[in-house]
Amino acid sequence: MISGMRGKTAPCLLLAILLFSIFLSLSLGRFNIPLKTVAGILLEPVFGIQAFWSETEVQVIWAVRYPRVALAAIVGAGLALAGAAMQSLFRNPLADPQILGVSSGAALGGVTGILLAGTGWPAISGSFVGGLAALAAVFWLAGGSGAGRGGTVMLVLSGLVVGAVGAAGIALAKYAADPDNQLPAIVFWLLGSLAAADRQSLYITLPPVLLSAALILGLRFHLSAFAVGEEDARNLGVPVRAVRLLALGAAGLATAAAVAVSGVVGWVGLVVPHLVRLGFGANHRWFFLNTLLAGASYLILVDTAARTLVAAEIPLGALTALLGAPIFAVLLRRLRGKTDV
Repeated sequence: MISGMRGKTAPCLLLAILLFSIFLSLSLGRFNIPLKTVAGILLEPVFGIQAFWSETEVQVIWAVRYPRVALAAIVGAGLALAGAAMQSLFRNPLADPQILGVSSGAALGGVTGILLAGTGWPAISGSFVGGLAALAAVFWLAGGSGAGRGGTVMLVLSGLVVGAVGAAGIALAKYAADPDNQLPAIVFWLLGSLAAADRQSLYITLPPVLLSAALILGLRFHLSAFAVGEEDARNLGVPVRAVRLLALGAAGLATAAAVAVSGVVGWVGLVVPHLVRLGFGANHRWFFLNTLLAGASYLILVDTAARTLVAAEIPLGALTALLGAPIFAVLLRRLRGKTDV
């Protein structure tokens, strides 16, 4: 753990990193804008700074980059927080939002929307509906999440079933798609991207992610009790069934909202909570807030790299996998070193 990074210090540091990530992302692109100019444009409405920038720079920041940076922060925070909640519930560091099959359901809904009506709003609305339908199917198959350890096993198995159905449906949709128009659009959407970010996307994504964050942060002390096991948590007075339903519902809602506007972006919910535990500890008083801030910064920086490293934009899902897999491999090696006898 980073020395001294305890209590309120960690969220303050992570907030500073998030602000720096936002300024950096707004500055970089095909048309670079100096950080001083970015700061002036952002602060001008508040402090009435004398303009020393061009109208083009204002339009690039507010009309082009701001919606994308804001959407990256919301999606990253939602996915990271969903992963942290699921890892706490299942007491398994390998748990992530995809374990419930919500990502596959949302992806199937988005692909269906593209197949029937095209990209844009059909894909967004279809993926959101598909993700919520997948979450409802998981709860139905698991019998309302059950009770005790058997309920957790049923949830995981139900998630595997729903995820398999979603994957099969996506394969059939690709088979039925027009290979000249629809199939390339489906493949590109499934790879993940924030290129289509706009203010409408923010209005779609922000409310469900805020609701999910409020639920998970409000349940953080109950979730910490799951570390000692469900039976012990129940003996401590934790309403295990209700907490599990609310936390999983919040994680699924955040995942569905994220997939709806960005496509399938993996590894965020798996890697970011591990990095936060490694750097700042797992005290549940601050852990979920730290994860939210770190997830927002992480996806902003990854998306900035995706659109600036090469001439053609790199698919966001591919880049998160390329970065996430090696990071997680290093974390696994560290964990193995601590557990070896």
